[in-house]
Amino acid sequence: MKPQAEILSQRLEQLITNSLAVCLSRLRLPACCAAVLLAVGIAAGQPATTNLPLAPPSESESLDRIRALLADKSHPLTWVFTGDSITHGAKHTHGSRTYVEHFAERVRWELGRVQDIVINTGISGDKAEGILRAFEWRIGRFKPDVVSIMIGMNDCTRGPKKREEFRTNLCQLIRRTRALGAVPVLHTQNTIEPSAAQERGDLPAYATIVAEVAHDEKAVLVDHWRHWQTACQDPQMSKQWLNEPIHPNARGHREFAILTFQVLGIYSTNSPTCQPTPPLFP
Repeated sequence: MKPQAEILSQRLEQLITNSLAVCLSRLRLPACCAAVLLAVGIAAGQPATTNLPLAPPSESESLDRIRALLADKSHPLTWVFTGDSITHGAKHTHGSRTYVEHFAERVRWELGRVQDIVINTGISGDKAEGILRAFEWRIGRFKPDVVSIMIGMNDCTRGPKKREEFRTNLCQLIRRTRALGAVPVLHTQNTIEPSAAQERGDLPAYATIVAEVAHDEKAVLVDHWRHWQTACQDPQMSKQWLNEPIHPNARGHREFAILTFQVLGIYSTNSPTCQPTPPLFP
């Protein structure tokens, strides 16, 4: 068992490292410069034998960084959400809020971060390679603090032969996001009805790839696929969350938002945006 003093020292070191990472992100330095400065900052308090190359932050460290950014209301944040038609929110919510809009309401109003900017660059029909091609236009130019990526529903129509290409594209999206000094957040897709399985029969494999890439790249993961599998074992429940066999309806988008809030640590039972159905008011 480690001595108490050593444990406290390690915790203090981790706190300092996370704080330094947050400060560097606000400077919006290129990733290589930020990495060098962070390494120097860490090394200053370490013996020479521990000066190892920097690894990507762990998922818990990335979550800590997002939560630290949220806690500092003196610094407005830019959040970019990108993806396909599900993020776009086109048509299938019938005028109700998408999960991105619920996120904006939760953060900008309920949490009092009114200066934060929430940007949605999802495009109906898109794939991971489309985001990569237009990365600067859809993500980079906004100089984001956090980038949320939900993609794969259309990629999976390419079947098993394109799985590794999809994996590579996801890894590139994460690395390019980090090069901006931003924190990437990956989302798995929702489950779909069997009637849509002919064209998207490989979706389970693509959802697994998203989860694997998040694990390998130590990125934050919001695992909607697992949540929907558990909650929608009754086919009738799935029908309540979907507008048609593929696209979530207003209720489905609320489920997306709630799970995202829970992962990021901003869920509250007292919040109207954290309810699975719209609250009723007299």
